[in-house]
Amino acid sequence: MHLNSSDINALERRRRAALINSITGYKPANLVGTVNAEGVSNLAIMSSLVHIGSNPPLLALIFRPDNTERHTLDNIRETGQYTVNHVHGDIIDAAHQTAARYPGEVSEFAATGLNELWLEGFSAPFLSQSVVRMGMEIREEIPLAINGTHMVIGEILTLDVPGDAINDDGALDPSLADSVAIAGLDSYYRSTLVQRMAYAKPEEKPRRL
Repeated sequence: MHLNSSDINALERRRRAALINSITGYKPANLVGTVNAEGVSNLAIMSSLVHIGSNPPLLALIFRPDNTERHTLDNIRETGQYTVNHVHGDIIDAAHQTAARYPGEVSEFAATGLNELWLEGFSAPFLSQSVVRMGMEIREEIPLAINGTHMVIGEILTLDVPGDAINDDGALDPSLADSVAIAGLDSYYRSTLVQRMAYAKPEEKPRRL
């Protein structure tokens, strides 16, 4: 199947959204925890998390355009802090349910049966059931004029990972933490390591670890 720009634009709206949301392949499944100024917590599943840099440790999220409610983004703007929590296989049902459009006065934690975890000195709730948890602080918000979305860049202030999921070189093996991935809007996958490769150098041939 080959689609040009006109073909893509002519697709029925939901079919176009399904295709373009899934065409990038596997994406990380994360639950973003926030709280508003009145103390109502919020939990939202997001798959747009990307690495920006390691020094300082920066990650970016993409938020919807201004024509829709965005409790998570509003809360981040109010408090400056948020959490990113990996989704694992046992909580997929509850994690997916956080995408429902609950009113602002309803906490997705309570609505889905997931549990808040509060750490001293940090203003946003972590997910108790997650084993990979990051405490973030906003560093920059960039409005994207091309489609009205917003990029939020945050710095990792605190990180909680299982020690037995860390490789000898310090990298996280998501499969050992049972972290799952999303393809499109509603398909969840467990990860399996295929192979690891040595650092690529122009004078050396590709080498497996």
